[in-house]
Amino acid sequence: MSKFFVKDNQINNNSINIVGEDVNHISNVLRMKKEDELQVCNQETGENYITKITSFSKEKIECEIVKKIDKTVESNVNITLFQGIPKFDKMELIIQKNTEVGVKKIVPVLMERTVVKLDEKTINKKIERWQKISEVAAKQSMRDIIPEVENVIKLKDIEKQNYDIILVAYENEDKNTLKSELIELKNKKMNKYNVAIVIGPEGGIAEKEIEILKNMGAVFVSLGKRILRTETAGIVMSGNIIYELED
Repeated sequence: MSKFFVKDNQINNNSINIVGEDVNHISNVLRMKKEDELQVCNQETGENYITKITSFSKEKIECEIVKKIDKTVESNVNITLFQGIPKFDKMELIIQKNTEVGVKKIVPVLMERTVVKLDEKTINKKIERWQKISEVAAKQSMRDIIPEVENVIKLKDIEKQNYDIILVAYENEDKNTLKSELIELKNKKMNKYNVAIVIGPEGGIAEKEIEILKNMGAVFVSLGKRILRTETAGIVMSGNIIYELED
């Protein structure tokens, strides 16, 4: 069943109005008709509904709520991915796949070895496109939220107090493993985990950035014997964290 996101003001009692680009997608791509069912999620509350289409127009599709879905697909593990900005095609893949895995927030980080050129106009366009990629991936994977792609920050702007732990994938770490850190975190038996992960761009994390991360209390971990590409590392790390800590 196809899934679509709406905002709170699009829900009125037993009726939901779908607007924007989704109208064309439902009408002309999926070729849905009256009485067809689709799943609608309130992106502000995470509440899901099975709905039935009752009317079409160019501006909106009106749906009647058939029933509310009580279960959620969202995890008790809240992962924020701080991604050193790679080439833009890789960033799109990173956003798409980490959304599918279950990451809650993605923050592009301008790092010393970032190779792409960024100005304010470019950044604004990219954030808009990246957010759309997150939305499409959230629909495809039946998420209950659309992970937010935040504005570009510098590494020093990561705030330690927001997280139970900041994990840094570091190719030169040969003793401490992601597995050992997750076992220790799991033993705390928390109801909810707030985890930040930091992934460097194509060239890795520079030495002075390592010092910045150490000073904020980040924990450096190895992901195994093999070196992973920047577009692979976050997916592997997020998947393992959710598998190990999720209820």
